[in-house]
Formats: sequence, structure tokens, C-alpha cells
Amino acid sequence: MHSHKSILAEKSFPRRVLLLAFVVCLLAISARAQEPLTLQQAIHAALQHSPQAAIANADKNEAKASASMARSQLLPQLNFTEDISRGNDPVYVFGTRLRQQNFTQADFSLDALNFPSPVGNFATRFSGSWMAFDSFKTQKQIHSADLMRASSASSAQAVDQQIVLRVVAAYQAVLFAQREIEVSRHEQDTAAALLASVDEHVKAGLAVESDRMSAEVNAAARKQELISAEGDLELAWAGLAEAMGSSEVQRSELKPIESHEFPQTQLEQEIATALKTRPDLKALGEARSAEASNLSAVKSEFGQHVSAYVNWELDKSSFAGTGGNNWVAGVQISIDILPLGKRSQLAHESAVKQKVDAQVSASSLHVRMEVSQAHIRLQTAQLSKQTAEAAMQQSSESLRILKNRYGAGLATITDLLRAEDAERQSQTNYWHAVYGNALAYADLLSATGTLTPEAAEELQ
Repeated sequence: MHSHKSILAEKSFPRRVLLLAFVVCLLAISARAQEPLTLQQAIHAALQHSPQAAIANADKNEAKASASMARSQLLPQLNFTEDISRGNDPVYVFGTRLRQQNFTQADFSLDALNFPSPVGNFATRFSGSWMAFDSFKTQKQIHSADLMRASSASSAQAVDQQIVLRVVAAYQAVLFAQREIEVSRHEQDTAAALLASVDEHVKAGLAVESDRMSAEVNAAARKQELISAEGDLELAWAGLAEAMGSSEVQRSELKPIESHEFPQTQLEQEIATALKTRPDLKALGEARSAEASNLSAVKSEFGQHVSAYVNWELDKSSFAGTGGNNWVAGVQISIDILPLGKRSQLAHESAVKQKVDAQVSASSLHVRMEVSQAHIRLQTAQLSKQTAEAAMQQSSESLRILKNRYGAGLATITDLLRAEDAERQSQTNYWHAVYGNALAYADLLSATGTLTPEAAEELQ
């Protein structure tokens, strides 16, 4: 009997282990599902799923294919043709019999020449050609295609930075909306406590009925603000989902927004960094070099071209029959002595080159302006944050004093509500300044071309 129970216990032990492991896995998955979304996770999701990133990647693939196509011009061309024909045209019949190598003396009679019988021909041809020299036109086109491929890669980097900036702004908006809800809930609790305090004062004859009505209006206003803050959070989450390239994002309580002290550098240093680092400016510079190479390739059209060719042909009267074969090989040298169309093309490419040069100059000036504006906005945001923090501390202390004075009957309900409004507004202003400071720093990183997913970690 004892051994039988031992056997049952041994059999049930693996089941218990499996059940325990299953429960642990479920708890781990549940805990992982509740983990808050980090800024890094949001950025990586956006770079993977954003339609703008997909478009930029397609442009890179297109430029890569164009570079491969340009190189294919250096390769020899080889063609195969199987031609089946039949006819009684005198010239066709004469040439076909001659190529089939079955021409006889009878074929020289006048009747055979003027009124030949229909002849069929199965022609198998191999033809090849190779541009041996085209005044370096192909090499310049290849160089231009390589530069355009590099330009598309730089443009893709610029798109990635724009995506990162949108995600940072949307993520910070969610953090700010969450903080606004916290402030609204705190103010609602404070308003409820104030209403209860006023109610006790009214019952004790220390306050009038109008004070209770004012406290009730204040409590209703705080409830309305909480409803508005919750709606703002919903909109912020929708904006983050759009920035991440997703129709829906799993919502969770994110890490609360924090005040950051971001590093500051000299404006001229930031401008120099932007002119050197900005991927969109780099893409324009590479496009300008590509147009210069393309213009040089058009000029090569005026030079001489040397090409080689070879043809081999097998002609038979039937598909399975025998016949004759022949071949031709040669070298061709050509020069366009009246290049009127090429002159128009050269003028067009010269205009395109001038346009790209102007775009590069205009973009350089625009980058300088963007960096200057971002630099000033960051300085303003930091000063605003400092001022808002001092105002929040002062309003909190003022509210504390007025609460004590109201409890002692030395202040009116109006004074207390006015102090609460000031304290609530100072908190909103402070967290909005914190939010604006983070956005201003992200804008500066974007303006200098250094807003990478790794750099965005400072904004978490």
C-alpha cells in the first residue's frame, strides 16, 4: 500500500512541475505586457513601421538598382535570334539560297531569277556588341549613379531623424498629459477637501452659505478639468500611435515626465556641426556632385565612340536540315559632326546643375537659420522653466499660508480659491515648461543633425 502511494506521488510530481512552470510563464508574460513603453522602443518601432521610412528605403533600393544598371553598360551585349521565314521575293530567294550554300547553276536562269519558287529559311543568329570607348561617358554616368545612391542614403537618414523627432514630440506629449492628469486629480482632491472644510465651517456658523456654493463651483470646475485632461491624454496616445506608424499602441502608465538640464554649446559650434552633419544637406551636396558628373558625361557625347560587333548566322531550308553558316566581325568608329540635339541636352544639364548649386546655397542658409532659432528656443525654454519653478514654489507657499488664515477665519473663501487657482496654474505652467524644454532640445538636436535614437535617450 505504501509503495502504491509512492508510485502515484512520483507520477503526479512531473505534472505539478509542468503546471508550476506554466503559471510562471503566464506571470512573466503578463508582467512583460504591463511594462511601460520606453522612448527607445517607440523610436525603433517607428523606424520599422513608419510609411515614410518605407518610402525612403524604396528610394535607396531604386538608387542602388540605377547604379547597377549604369555599370551594365560596360558589359558586352549578346543576343540570340531564331527567325523562320518563307517567300518568293527574287532578292530574298537569291540571298537565302546563297546563305544556305545550296546555290546551283540552274538558279542563274532568267526564269529562276525573275519568277523563283517560294523558299523557306530557318535562320539561327548570334550577335554581340561591345562599346570599347565612348569618351569616358559610361564611367562618368556610373560615378553619377554612385553619388545619387549615396545621396538617397543620406536622405533616408534625414527621414529617420524626422521620424525620431515626431516620436519624441508625441511621446513627450503623452508624458505631459499624464502629468496634467496627476495635477488635476490632486486639485480635485484638494477641492473636495476644501468643500468638506467649508461645509463644516457653515454648520459651525463660521462661514456663510455662499462660501459653500463657491466651494461647490470650484469642485465642479476641478472635475471638468480632470475630464479635459483625460481627453488630452487620449489624443496624445493617438498622436504617438500615428508617429510610430501603428494604428494602435498598447497603453500603459509611462515613466513620469522629469525636468532635465540639457548641455549648452556655443551657437557657432552648433552651426558648424549642422553644416558638417546634417544628412539632408549632405544629400544635396552629393546630388550636386552627381549632377556635375552627369554634365561631364553629356559633354562626352561630343567625343568619338568606338564599338566592336560580331554576328554569326546559320541558315537551313528546314529545321532539322543542313545549311550554311556565315559570320561578320568589325569595329565601328563614330563621331557626331552635327550635334544639334546634344547641344540642347548640354544646355539642359547645365541649367539643372545651376539649380542644384542654388539649392545647396539656399539650404546652407536655411540650416544656419534653423540652428539659430533652435538655439534661441532652447535658451528661452530653460529660462521659462526656471521662472516657472520659482513661481510654483511661491504659489504653493502662498496657498499654504492662506489655508491657515482661512482656517483661522482671517481670510475669505474668495482669497483661498484665488490662491488655489494660482497654485494650479503655476503647476501647469511648470510642467508645460518642462515639456517645452525637452522639445526645444530635441529641435536643436534635429537642427544640428545629431538627433539619433541613441541621442534621444537623454529625453527619456
